[in-house]
Amino acid sequence: MEEQLQATPICSRHRALNALMAPFGGWDMPIQYEGIIAEHTWCRTKASLFDICHMGEFIFQGDFESGGLEDVFTFSVKSIPLGRSRYGFLLNEQGGIIDDLIVFRIAADKVMIVVNAATAPKDFAAIKGRLKGGVFTDITAATGKLDLQGPLSRDVMVDLFGEEVASIPYFKFVTMDILGTPAIVSRTGYTGELGYEIFISAEKVCELWDLLLMDARVKPAGLGARDVLRLEVGYSLYGSDIDEETTPLEAGLDGFVNFDKSFVGKEALLRVKEQGVARKKIAFEVAGRRSPRHHYDICSAGSTVGSVTSGVFSPMLGRGIGIGFVTPEHAAIGTPLTISHGRVSMEATVCELPFFKDGSVRS
Repeated sequence: MEEQLQATPICSRHRALNALMAPFGGWDMPIQYEGIIAEHTWCRTKASLFDICHMGEFIFQGDFESGGLEDVFTFSVKSIPLGRSRYGFLLNEQGGIIDDLIVFRIAADKVMIVVNAATAPKDFAAIKGRLKGGVFTDITAATGKLDLQGPLSRDVMVDLFGEEVASIPYFKFVTMDILGTPAIVSRTGYTGELGYEIFISAEKVCELWDLLLMDARVKPAGLGARDVLRLEVGYSLYGSDIDEETTPLEAGLDGFVNFDKSFVGKEALLRVKEQGVARKKIAFEVAGRRSPRHHYDICSAGSTVGSVTSGVFSPMLGRGIGIGFVTPEHAAIGTPLTISHGRVSMEATVCELPFFKDGSVRS
């Protein structure tokens, strides 16, 4: 049976631009317009516009502690300052990652939770099942989301919406009027470049898309370029690099886990800390321009020691790069490895993240 895909409000715009469309997380999404490399380069040098309306958005309103929200995630919600956001995880009882997400502190008693598209229904059910009070609402269908990313994005935003945008620090947001309706403008993104995530009503998101693309500094970019951009700076992709079978400790993301508070999965993670992980996430560079691919074997001395979870050709480095999981004894920086799949074989070396270090994200 053919998969019934959901469509964002901007889907007709993508087709009018002759975008290559493909399924992603249950949605019909643009993979590329003029080409992945061209769109990647534009984002690294100018400003690219991404349709991210497929992401999920929830609102919780109430007392964070008595309502139970404080114990849901691996970080403290109540300690997020007003107007700021925080990244972390929703875990299962075994410490596996149900999803990675960002929580935005909108008011003293109100937050917006932004989750991945494919996991949104599961996330909503998991969070709701842990709450003891408050009002919890899924606003995904009513919410549009556009990401403007690239070193010129601030200039574009200021020219369109005023100087208030210029003073927004990294991981901070403001609520402002855009196209006659309240919108959240956040200094966050998934590319390693200076950029903004804009949350606006679904009714207005097409108008905003058209307005931004009227600026010659802005071009649309698809999920293909987005994947290359995020991997160059080492950001994890849910469903590939992290999932319910992966703990933050294995993924090297324990910096986003606050062990000084209560959360579902904490006991399991403490056991893993005590016993040690059976596998560790690594980053690696390939000696050449070939791209490692998801599920390729990672080998050492002829034996398989792990598996690739993400891999691309990096235009910024001019070589193949990837992320994968290996046994701990093969995870040290500088370890030589072989990436193998059938007749494909490429030499690689474990390296530090990020691969690309010169992005404008904190500019």
